Amino acid sequence: MSSTTTRRKSNTFYVILIAGAAALGGFLFGFDTAVINGAVAALSKAFNANSVLTGLAVSLALLGSAVGAFYAGKIADRYGRVKAMVVASVLFTISGIGSGIAFGIWDFIFWRVLGGLAVGAASVIAPAYIAECSPTHLRGRLGSLQQLAIVVGIFIALLCDYFIAVSAGSAESPFLFGIAAWRWMFWTEIPPAVLYGMAALMIPESPRYLVAQGREPEATNVLTKILGGDVRSKIEEIRQTVMREREPRFSDLLGRNGGLLRIVWIGIGLSVLQQLVGINVIFYYSSILWRAVGFSEQNSLTITVITGAVNIITTLVAIAFVDKFGRKPLLILGSIGMTLTLGTLASLFGTAQLDAAGNPTLSGSAGIVALLAANLYVFCFGFSWGPVVWVLLGEMFNNKIRAAALSVAAAMQWVANFVVSTTFPPILQYFGLGAAYGLYTTAAAISLFFVLFFIKETKGIELEDM
Repeated sequence: MSSTTTRRKSNTFYVILIAGAAALGGFLFGFDTAVINGAVAALSKAFNANSVLTGLAVSLALLGSAVGAFYAGKIADRYGRVKAMVVASVLFTISGIGSGIAFGIWDFIFWRVLGGLAVGAASVIAPAYIAECSPTHLRGRLGSLQQLAIVVGIFIALLCDYFIAVSAGSAESPFLFGIAAWRWMFWTEIPPAVLYGMAALMIPESPRYLVAQGREPEATNVLTKILGGDVRSKIEEIRQTVMREREPRFSDLLGRNGGLLRIVWIGIGLSVLQQLVGINVIFYYSSILWRAVGFSEQNSLTITVITGAVNIITTLVAIAFVDKFGRKPLLILGSIGMTLTLGTLASLFGTAQLDAAGNPTLSGSAGIVALLAANLYVFCFGFSWGPVVWVLLGEMFNNKIRAAALSVAAAMQWVANFVVSTTFPPILQYFGLGAAYGLYTTAAAISLFFVLFFIKETKGIELEDM
């Protein structure tokens, strides 16, 4: 094996390590948003909270994420990507501790919103950092680590909730040291949150940020470890594409007519459509959904775990192919698949017989078809719109506006997540599951045309050429 090949492998291993450390933010992003699932009923009883306050406990964290995402870019541009990660780690840790020791619903909501700020920040910083530290030929695969980390975080959170509840007997029962099980569910977030902060302190700062700050010797050292060889020409390329005379600001996102730049609108469109196809309904309400169509509580939980596993496997598919096939083909295939599977679910639930409680009942093979369609939908999302949107958001903006533009796009993603998550229960109650899935089918169809007309392929293009 030649020394050049050995050095290239060493560089690749180093890049994977630092990208993996940054993606821990994605793990906590998924963990924090999912961990409340197993605790909702228990904490509402513990605090004697009505449905409105319980709903706020879940949904206000999403709005906190929108705020965290919006300001994360400004913090990352002023203080650096690594320091922004450390701040997010501290917020995750405090939120985990506080949520577990909460004395009432209002201070619990405060701790959850604090965690939401961290989630929002992580949703911006990780894709930006990974894109800025990845060689062009690996950028798609490494960018997909963010989505992989998110879905693994969701899966581990659900498993932790499940095992704690089973060990204690229920989420309300005492677990260790006589403390209620639901409190321990939130405390399971503390170890990965601390690990995230420790990992962030061990990785180098983004070379694009360092050049923007005039710290070119440091940037040269980082790029040498990432790319190897003589990196002086790359430093010069970066110097030409970053803003050194002042810090980037949100006004840089505006065009000559005062409106947002077209590329920023495209980023917002990607973010919002990723949520409007209804993926989080599957994760936030899946056990309720399957019980509504006749599955037992235990079977519903089992299906939820299977769905989480499917999401992880399909994200691995995306990692394998995103740098071979490109971003646009995967998005197109995903949009077609989601439209067909969501359309199937809309048709099945829209024509299903209702029981005495008004819930749809799927008789015979219809229940199996619905189960297959739901998991195929997750498969189609998992290899396309799940990971590829994060890859594109990390790489589609130029060096001058990347963090600020990503902040705006990610903030709108969290607002869309909030809208979808809070409108699903009333749509379910007043119009039925068929109508809900009909709306998500429409969004999936729109996503296909959005990709065809507005998305340009970024595979193999240097960040300096965006």
